[in-house]
Amino acid sequence: MVLPQSPARQIIAIDMDEVIADSLGEHLSRYNREFSSAARPPVTREDLRGRRLWQVAPAELHPVLDKYFRDEDFFRVVPVIPDAQRVIARLQTRYEVFIASAAMEVPTSFAAKFTWLGEHFPFIPPSHIVFCGDKSILRADFLIDDNPRQLQSFHGEGIIYTSPANFYVSGYRRVDNWQAVEAMFLDAKV
Repeated sequence: MVLPQSPARQIIAIDMDEVIADSLGEHLSRYNREFSSAARPPVTREDLRGRRLWQVAPAELHPVLDKYFRDEDFFRVVPVIPDAQRVIARLQTRYEVFIASAAMEVPTSFAAKFTWLGEHFPFIPPSHIVFCGDKSILRADFLIDDNPRQLQSFHGEGIIYTSPANFYVSGYRRVDNWQAVEAMFLDAKV
């Protein structure tokens, strides 16, 4: 006897940095702690509207910005974006959820990111964690990401998660926070 198969659930791939992990907050914290002074006021998220920290910080400090990412503890201590845990746990009741990080950009981050996910998202099985470079390789229905470069080559629907750097980017459905993700996927018909 052949049992009827249940319909396949749609797949949502979710980026880490600036979507579930506040890496920009940690980057700004380290930068401001080391370099802000009376002559150089702290850099805020508002200062970065439409730009990245690399575009605001003096060129001679770029090696320091890069070093922050490569510090062993950087990706271990970033805060979780508010409501991400709760909403992703709810998403798993109706969707197949994968975490997809372009970790190849900072290969030294693999272990720290994996450990961070285990601490903050223990309900995401390791089989649903993808470290890659170009996310066009992902076979998912949706990709929630802050980086428009990743959304451009993605084959499903790209949904841009608002961050200061992508503030002026258009052409994608946009979510500003996890409550908006919840409303889009769980409270309305996608």
